[in-house]
Parts: sequence; C-alpha cells; structure tokens
Amino acid sequence: MRYTIRLFCVLVLVAAAFGQDVAITVYNQNRALVREIRALKLASGRSTVSFTDVAALIDPTSVHFKSLTAPEKVQLLEQNYEYDLVSAQKVLEKYVDETVRLVMEGGEVFDGVLLNGSQSNIVLKAQDGSIKVIRGEGVRHFEFPELPEGLITRPTLVWDLENGGPSSQQIEVSYLTGGMNWHAEYVAVSDADDAHLDLGGWVSVENRSGTAFKDAKLKLVAGDVNLVQPERVLRRSIQKQDVLLAAEPEPRFEEKAFFEYHLYTLGRKTTLKNNQTKQIALFPPTRTKTEKIFMFDGASDKKVRVHLEFQNKKKDGLGLPLPKGKIRVYKTDDDGAQEFIGEDEIDHTPMDETVRIFLGNAFDLTGERVQQSTRRISDRAREESYAITLRNHKDDNVDIVVVEHFWGDWTVSGNSHAFTKKDVRTLEFRVPVTAKGEAILTFKVTLKW
Repeated sequence: MRYTIRLFCVLVLVAAAFGQDVAITVYNQNRALVREIRALKLASGRSTVSFTDVAALIDPTSVHFKSLTAPEKVQLLEQNYEYDLVSAQKVLEKYVDETVRLVMEGGEVFDGVLLNGSQSNIVLKAQDGSIKVIRGEGVRHFEFPELPEGLITRPTLVWDLENGGPSSQQIEVSYLTGGMNWHAEYVAVSDADDAHLDLGGWVSVENRSGTAFKDAKLKLVAGDVNLVQPERVLRRSIQKQDVLLAAEPEPRFEEKAFFEYHLYTLGRKTTLKNNQTKQIALFPPTRTKTEKIFMFDGASDKKVRVHLEFQNKKKDGLGLPLPKGKIRVYKTDDDGAQEFIGEDEIDHTPMDETVRIFLGNAFDLTGERVQQSTRRISDRAREESYAITLRNHKDDNVDIVVVEHFWGDWTVSGNSHAFTKKDVRTLEFRVPVTAKGEAILTFKVTLKW
C-alpha cells in the first residue's frame, strides 16, 4: 500500500525553547546523565508545558527539574512522559468510528466513517449509509482533520507547572537515559626487540538513545557504578540505522579522580548524533617500556602463552589511569609493514599498576605437567609432587614463567627453582630454558584444609 496521511492542524507547544546548553556524562554501563539548560516562555499561573527532544530511552523517574531564574516561584506539580509516537497504523486505529477521506490512485474520493484500523482492507461507512470495503493498495492517501489525541511526533515530557515568576525563565533539566555507552580502545606497536610499545588510546562513545545532542559538553566516568537490577526499560526499541563513525584526532580529555571513580572531560563541546559511534583521542601517543613474558599454566592449558607486560608509571612513559578497554598490538615486519599480533582486554588500571596483555600461544615453546605422586598425610592433609618439562625450539634462550594454583593452606618444598607468591592461591616459577633445549621443574606441595 502506498499512501500518505495529511493532517489539517498545527500543534502549538505552550513553551518553546529559545536556546539550550547541554552536558552529557556517559558511563560504561549503557547509561548516561543528560543535563540541559533551556530558555522557556512560561505562562503565569498554572499551565501545561511540553518539553521535547528528550532521549527515547529516558528513565522518567530520574528527571530533576529546576528553575534557575526563580526557583522559589516555579513549582512542578505533575509530569507525564509521552512516547506513543505517531505512525500510519496508529493514526488509523485512533480514527476508528471517526470521519475520514480516502483519495484513490485514480483520483476517486471517498468520505465516510472508518469502521476498522486495517491497512490492507479498509471498511468505510459512506454518507448515504452504504458500507464500502476498499483494498489498501489502491489508496493514494488518507486525509484526517487533526492528529489524534495521545499521539506525538517525538518523545516528550509534559509538565503541569505553577509559575509565580516572570514569563522568561532559564530551566535546568537533568535525567538518566539508556542507549548510551563508551569504551576505551588502545593501539600499540611493539619494536623489533619487544622492549618498547608505542601506545595510543581512544574512546568510542555510542549514542543509541533515540535523540541527538548538539554542541554538548562531554564527560566520561570510568569505574563500576552500582545500578539497581533489573533495569526498567520503558521504551525498548528504536529504529535501526547504520552506525556512523566520527574519528577526531583532537581534542584530548582531562582526567581527574571523582568520588571513587575517574572522570574524563573533553576539552571542547561536541555533537553526538543518534545512532552514531564517535571516536576521540584519549591521550597523546606515548612510548613505554615493555617485557615479553612466556607463561605456562599446565593445570589448565597445554600451551605456552605469550604476554607483553608494562608498568603504568610516569617514569616509563605512562602514569595515568587507564579505563577498561580492548588493546590491539601490532609489530613492524622487515618490509616496513605493520602486522597484527594479538589483542586483549585490560581492566580499569590505576597509576603505578602492572598491565599484562595476552597475545596468543607461542609456536616454538611447549610444556608438559605430570603429577608424579600423591600421599595422604592425615584426614585433612596430603602431599603431591609434580614435574613440569619445558621445551624450547627457538634459536634464543628464553625464560618461561610457570603458574601454579593451590587452595587452602599450602606449603611448597623441594622445589628445583625459586618461586614468587603472587597471592594466597597463586605462585610463579621463572624457569630459564636454553635454545633448542629443555628444562625440568620439580616441586612438592603440602595441602591442608
């Protein structure tokens, strides 16, 4: 069916926006705080005001309203969130038992009372009392006298206000909305000896809230903010559109501690279009020291894992809080081309902490873990012995870090190599393995519970 709907009315809002100041704080939990300042014309006394262009995924229970011009003289009495958006089907349903006009493709016109809301077969009671069934594909358009009550063209907050102040007011409105998220992404290039990383950081801000925010002050919160679950979603879907990508080399973010989180503030205003992913540089590219680490956890994996590790310290080139995100690592080949060598996700990392990136499994290193014996000491204790064989098929000597995990009260003895206790359940042995050779790590562990 091809037809259009014509309405013969103009909707007038009680208050019109003459300008606005927008600030968006985005959390990496699909949530954002929107703060707007608008200049509104308010009638004296009690009136109804429609506040349009809010996010379609707004949580209306989170709305905070305040008059900046006369806070003591403007009172919000009632609020309704209207999100029953206009569509051809909804207009038809609203006009059942009402008079409409149908204009056919050939120019024929039918006037009458609409008896059903179907778009395929329209049932119309003509002015002479006859009943006509009209196939929908032959309709060019419908004509209705006005937009039915309850249907709106965009999500709207409708306020019942009492104004005892001037008509021109600066109004501040804030609310929480879903459909907005951000995450960090890092790109690193390892040098020839894997001794340094050239690291750059970006943030990707996603806006699927159902509305655009023009010239907004943008802030990002990094941290795990508690949210009450399950989240109540009043409007579950918006039209799916192609995601746009807006990449900007400038400006940078300013970072500071905020409560128990970290806050990143963009140095200028930016526009966040609906259904858009915008990328903005988090910090200038920097170089930091790194170390390649081979790790073998024979209890859970038969392969030797490859990691790059660096310290998030100022003296090593970094020294700033790193928000959670994916890090992709490249390495330059002999022909000058950068090749992708792996990716991992880092957690929120404070200053002076260690970052360890897992890139993949080593091709030329293997490990084998064998439990040689187990002996019961008592009802609440036993002794186990292990041998771990590490083989190096490379042309260079390497160190392999062997990871072991134990539960309860444990004591290691008779170990052939020194170890470091990482936490109450984890220890690490650093085992040198010569080129084209192998090494065997042995130890005993006494477990008590």
